[in-house]
Amino acid sequence: MSTDKRRILVTSALPYANGPLHLGHMLEQTQTDIWVRFQRLRGHECYYVCADDAHGTAIMLSAEKQGVSPEAQIDQIRKQHLRDSEGFSISFDNFSSTHSKATKRWTEKIYAQLKSNGHIAEREITQAFDEEKGLFLADRFIKGTCPKCGSADQYGDNCETCGATYSPTELKDPVSALSGSVPVEKASKHLFFRLPLFEDLLRGWIRSGSLQEAVANKLGEWINEGLQEWDISRDAPYFGFTIPGEDNKYFYVWMDAPIGYIGSFEELCSREDIAFEPFWHSNSETELYHFIGKDIINFHGLFWPAILDSAELRAPTGVFAHGFLTVNGTKMSKSRGTFISASHYLEHLDSEYLRYYFAGKLGSGVDDIDLNLEDFVQRVNSDVVGKVVNIASRCSGFLRKGFSNKTALVPLEADLLDEFVAAGEEIAEAFEAREFARAVRSIMALADKANHFIDKEKPWVLVKDDSQQERVQAVCTTGINAFRILMIYLAPILPRMAERAGAYLQSELTWTQLKNHLLDHELATFEPLMQRIEYKKVAAMVDANKQLVAPLSNNKQRDETTKQQAANGNDGKNKKESASGSPIKIDDFTRVELRVAKVIEAELVEGADRLLKISLDVGELGTRTVFSGIRSAYEPESILGKSVVLVANLAPRKMRFGISEGMILAAGEGDEEVFLLSVDAGAAPGTLIS
Repeated sequence: MSTDKRRILVTSALPYANGPLHLGHMLEQTQTDIWVRFQRLRGHECYYVCADDAHGTAIMLSAEKQGVSPEAQIDQIRKQHLRDSEGFSISFDNFSSTHSKATKRWTEKIYAQLKSNGHIAEREITQAFDEEKGLFLADRFIKGTCPKCGSADQYGDNCETCGATYSPTELKDPVSALSGSVPVEKASKHLFFRLPLFEDLLRGWIRSGSLQEAVANKLGEWINEGLQEWDISRDAPYFGFTIPGEDNKYFYVWMDAPIGYIGSFEELCSREDIAFEPFWHSNSETELYHFIGKDIINFHGLFWPAILDSAELRAPTGVFAHGFLTVNGTKMSKSRGTFISASHYLEHLDSEYLRYYFAGKLGSGVDDIDLNLEDFVQRVNSDVVGKVVNIASRCSGFLRKGFSNKTALVPLEADLLDEFVAAGEEIAEAFEAREFARAVRSIMALADKANHFIDKEKPWVLVKDDSQQERVQAVCTTGINAFRILMIYLAPILPRMAERAGAYLQSELTWTQLKNHLLDHELATFEPLMQRIEYKKVAAMVDANKQLVAPLSNNKQRDETTKQQAANGNDGKNKKESASGSPIKIDDFTRVELRVAKVIEAELVEGADRLLKISLDVGELGTRTVFSGIRSAYEPESILGKSVVLVANLAPRKMRFGISEGMILAAGEGDEEVFLLSVDAGAAPGTLIS
């Protein structure tokens, strides 16, 4: 990895100014913030800007319902969003709004360039129109009966019952979701961006290395299906920017939303006297990255680079998409209320808990991430408190009581500290590649070594022997310096804890200072760095968040299962038949997701005769913990490094010993006759087995 100083501009997707931030937003902002903080920690010039996405019919209608102006609503929401982001330690350099003077000026400037280049077309189209409300209806504002399965109360573009997609004109008995009136068809002139003209450019762009392979493949499929001209206009009434030279026409919200990145950065440049042009003009030596959700890759992967090219602005260096967040295996959805708001979380729990948990799950791919609340408690308590903080708390007491909070002239194990420093490049490479889960695994492996060193030396025993006092100080000096290196590595993930640790160590925690050990150095009085999560606080958060549909119990899931059984003609009368083994279909097998997993840790489970606790590297899916009944056939050390087959989409199972996050496939008759299904050692962890 190059050590030359880089100039980087980073954005995350703009949250919509129509409601509170939820934990899905915080997943993205945390992922972005960790990467940004890492770049700054390495000494690079890195700016992070964002804004609220403040335009559209939904905001206009919401403000109307509340009896306030759209401007008043978006201003209030922006303050709430910024407050919650700050609560999660998101280090924006500027957080703006797309309803800003800078974004308006840039939107009009870019539109004029597109029009001058012949990249804007106009034609008349026919749309559904609500005569009672006096506005054209987007698909989501039309409801009716699905033309495929007959389910009532479905949206105008897709059926949530059967999954069918269709146009609003195909709906049976359509009505406006706003007024309940029957919509009529009405013609209107619209403006279109001529996206098909950029097909050759986009084919090269998606294979330029700026996108993840899965995203590039999906965009390639869309290009092959044929690019369509993109409607960038909306009719009045609408909340947004009016289109110059047009009557009662507004820019579609997705036209000015990405331009909000430019507007927000220009505000920062004006305030901080930063040169704007190098970051947005072609042939620049600066870098530009967008962090987004996988649901908006079409806008950032097709429309945005084409518009930037026409406007003679630079393309992004990279667009990084992530998957969705689920909670206890349940999809988050605003419309169903299945989300935990950021503010409700912050009322009950420290944001650093969630930052660490997200980091331990995040890879560079687009796979969804599940926030399993029981695993969340266990992992944070075990790793951050039980391993990392434990090192400092164990050593600080001895140094305070016997050595006036001062470290020794030399550590007991310089080689151990050298190993910790040497691990920095591998950890840095993982951070750079957005493989945060891999970085966390490496950091925690070092923490285990530090704790093992302290356990082996037993300073609590040595301190009882007057002749061993120097050794006690040297042991604790090694531990404190190991802790310091770990906190440098964890600083992008746990910035507030790192700040507290720096105050205790009375030392700056920067990557360039890794080798500068604290020897003959005075420490401050140790204060607790992080408290263990109390499960009752998590339960209180869930209870307080009335919008969460998936509570900690499985009652809801059982209720839904019962309903589904009744719908299938099994209302409980056929329990005996069901229990004896109802036939299954071949399709049931196709739902099983098998992936290559590499064993990175294995240990005995106290109190269990047959189980091993196994930690697995599953590539982009992060790490998984599995409890497997193979102890009679395998010693823990005998399976380290093996590549095995994991059922990766098995729902987490709560056991007496912890949460098991999948199943390792094995065969045999039991006892010593158990054989793990293994795969080629060269197969990459996370590879899907078809």
